[in-house]
Amino acid sequence: MSEHDAAPGAAAQQVRAFLERRREQIAQRWADAPLFRTVFTVSRDEAVEASKAVADALAAVAASGRLEDITAAGYGTVREQLGRTAAARARTGCSPARIADEVAALRAPAAELLRAEFPDPAAPRAQECLLALALLMGTLRLVVMETALSTGEDLIERQRQQLLEATTPVIKLWDGIIAVPLIGTLDSARSQVVMENLLDAVVAERARYAILDITGVPTVDSLVAQHLMKTVAAARLMGAECVVSGIRPAIAQTIVHLGIDLGAIVTRARLSDALVYALRRLDVEISGPVPAVAGRP
Repeated sequence: MSEHDAAPGAAAQQVRAFLERRREQIAQRWADAPLFRTVFTVSRDEAVEASKAVADALAAVAASGRLEDITAAGYGTVREQLGRTAAARARTGCSPARIADEVAALRAPAAELLRAEFPDPAAPRAQECLLALALLMGTLRLVVMETALSTGEDLIERQRQQLLEATTPVIKLWDGIIAVPLIGTLDSARSQVVMENLLDAVVAERARYAILDITGVPTVDSLVAQHLMKTVAAARLMGAECVVSGIRPAIAQTIVHLGIDLGAIVTRARLSDALVYALRRLDVEISGPVPAVAGRP
């Protein structure tokens, strides 16, 4: 191995020794940096301990000599520690780019302590060590950016799922009768959520009738009709009969023009009509005016 090849490795080992030796001082300075200070607001000791964990992980990476390898073993700990920190910052609205800048800001306090290790900071050996530290911190920034982006994607997916569930509530109308008021476009992903929520409610409420109200669905095409029929079939397998309500004249015409056969499904124009149908099937006595539904029991 030539002297040129050995130099970076030697510098990495010096950086490792520096991180281990000055671990406490580095952690104390990092604890006051925005990345840690804004997350560990209750106890500064927690910020110091988190900073020590990152310093230890970086020392492990430096020991391996793989300063620019984001897959180096030591970065696993960094991903775990700073991943939680980045996630906390992301939840406050902090962008991945800003989080990366806050990670980059950790370099200056460490570099200042490293320069103090050398009588002449401008000497070649000092410059090699500072360069090795810069490479290490630069790779750390990439690792955290990758983690922050992944965390952001996971958060968006969770929020999307929660939004889907929130827009497809299952309502108990009567003992044995539940309803799902649908509003907006019924795509494949949302249809799956509707089916899962409906089947869970059928079991939980021991429902014999489930009303799918599509009053708020702007259009019904062959795909939407297919989703509805699958949901009706799944509910039937669970022992519940589905009633589709909210079929407006325009939607009825569309269904006829598309040649969609809903003959096996009980339909009603309004949610109240569907509820009356289900109540009568349960032999519930209804007093007062009842909406007339021609040709239906």
